[in-house]
Amino acid sequence: MSITLSERAAERIRNIRNEQHLESDVPLRIKVVGGGCSGLTYAFDFDTEGKKDDHDQEFQDREIPILVDMRSFLYLAGTELDYSDGLEGQGFHFKNPNASRTCSCGESFAV
Repeated sequence: MSITLSERAAERIRNIRNEQHLESDVPLRIKVVGGGCSGLTYAFDFDTEGKKDDHDQEFQDREIPILVDMRSFLYLAGTELDYSDGLEGQGFHFKNPNASRTCSCGESFAV
């Protein structure tokens, strides 16, 4: 199982990368951190400092490199990162099959 990106998410990530003048090989780091009303929340950003760990899981989807630490991967296996620019719910959204509960805003979850 891996972490995947919808085409809309990949396109938005490419646009952000271009806006920040980052090279295409700079990976997107996705992780799970404590917080939010359901207990866990998602965090992601470009790993510009190259803090790759031996236990990081590496993926590539739609030509975008992705890094996930092993602890976070246990919560994220099989997840798809999507993006919506509609009037209701603009932004990135995680479709996580491991989440047993999510908050109403969709930014935190529980397993």
